[in-house]
Amino acid sequence: MVSCFHKVNCLKRYKKKLLAFLITGIAPERLALCIGLGIALGLVPALGTATLLCMLAAFLFRLNLAAIQLVNVAVYPLQIALLVPFMHAGAWLFGNEPLQLSFEQIQEMLETNIWGTLTGLWVNTLQAVAVWILIAPVIIGLVVALLTPLLRKMDIERKIPAN
Repeated sequence: MVSCFHKVNCLKRYKKKLLAFLITGIAPERLALCIGLGIALGLVPALGTATLLCMLAAFLFRLNLAAIQLVNVAVYPLQIALLVPFMHAGAWLFGNEPLQLSFEQIQEMLETNIWGTLTGLWVNTLQAVAVWILIAPVIIGLVVALLTPLLRKMDIERKIPAN
C-alpha cells in the first residue's frame, strides 16, 4: 500500500511539473484546458484508449501533449476506480441489469481470457462510455472555470520580480 506521505509527494511533483509549463510560456487558459481534457479523457471507461484520446485532443486543439499526458497518467488510478461505477451507471441509463462483477473479478477475467472478456463486456463498456460522454464536458468546463483564474494569478506572480 502506498503511504500518505508518498501520495502527497506525488501530488506535489505533479503540481510542480504542471506549473513549470507556465514558465515555458503556455498561457494559463491553455494549461487549464490541458488539465481539464487530461482529467476528462483520462477517466474514459474504456481501458487503453485514454492515451490515444489525449494525443488526438492535443493535436486537434493544438495543446501541449506533455501537459495533457501528465494529467492523464495522474488520474489513471481514478480511471480504474471508476470503471465499475461507470458500468453500473450505464446499465441504469439504458435500463439494464447492473454488472454483478467487481473490478478484481474483471481483472482476473482479463488475465485468463482477454478476448473473451472484451467481447463479453462490450455492451457494458459502450454503456459506460455513453455515461462518460455525458459527464466529460461538465468535468472539462468545471476544471477550466476553476483553474483558469488560479493559473492566471500564479502566472502573474511568477512574472513579478521579487524585491
